[in-house]
Amino acid sequence: MTTQEAVAQPVTVAKAVATLPGRRRARWTPWLYLAPALVVLGALLVYPIYQLGLISLLKYTQAQVSGGEPTAFEGFGNYTTLFADDQFWQVLTATLVFAAACVLSTLAVGCALAVLLTRVRALPRLALMLAALGAWATPAVTGSTVWLFLFDPDFGPVNRVLGIGDHSWTYGRYSAFALVLLEVVWCSFPFVMVTVYAGIRAVPSEVLEAAALDGASQWRIWRSVLAPLLRPILVVVTIQSVIWDFKVFTQIYVMTNGGGIAGQNLVLNVYAYQKAFASSQYGLGSAIGVVMLVILLAVTLVYLRLLRRQGEEL
Repeated sequence: MTTQEAVAQPVTVAKAVATLPGRRRARWTPWLYLAPALVVLGALLVYPIYQLGLISLLKYTQAQVSGGEPTAFEGFGNYTTLFADDQFWQVLTATLVFAAACVLSTLAVGCALAVLLTRVRALPRLALMLAALGAWATPAVTGSTVWLFLFDPDFGPVNRVLGIGDHSWTYGRYSAFALVLLEVVWCSFPFVMVTVYAGIRAVPSEVLEAAALDGASQWRIWRSVLAPLLRPILVVVTIQSVIWDFKVFTQIYVMTNGGGIAGQNLVLNVYAYQKAFASSQYGLGSAIGVVMLVILLAVTLVYLRLLRRQGEEL
């Protein structure tokens, strides 16, 4: 070993040792930036979820709230009662089907309009953007009331245009669900449209031009070019839509007057509200809330795992 090598070796070791704390600091730096947001989210989410789970294990009715009877620990008694109720399984099935229809319809409308925005001129694009943002900004109660008026059997313009007289859209189970679905899609598609449109604008124009020159149709360009490139964005909007549509409350409650005739249009959120507040069975209502939380977590995790198996970076 030469003299220069002998001198250089300690210097190299010293540099490597000096860089170790720096690497550790670099590893923890992102978490330090995220710490304030994580603290706020923990305060806003963890404690309410803890209380929800705790109440679901208690006998907690109006008698316990008013202090007339002591609170009793029931364990999984509320869950046993819930799972033995045939109405719960009917409502759960209806909720899953309704949420799936809402998610698929919202994604289809939002993605189609996002592609349309890239094809029209500036003025129609601006008009469509403003109309969509207006629908997005409309409160759920206001939007539901407007849709009820549009389909009102006596004064609604839709029945007059279609010439179907005094047909009541909220009387039948499926027509009522369809009406609510239209309102949910109307107030939800702008988020998908704007997000996907921003993603399309980020795709290099050369890629789309090459596909068009190869003779690909618009549907083939979307399926084979845009959809794979936009998959991370589609993951986000899909998960958001699943969460929003699975826990729809306002639209169902307002447009079907609390769940429809004999509860034919109940979904889990409205069902939990009826059990917790209308029937004062707060423990049972909390159990329904926990079941909804578990279902949403399971759906989200399964969806992300499927994407990871396909080699998608998330």
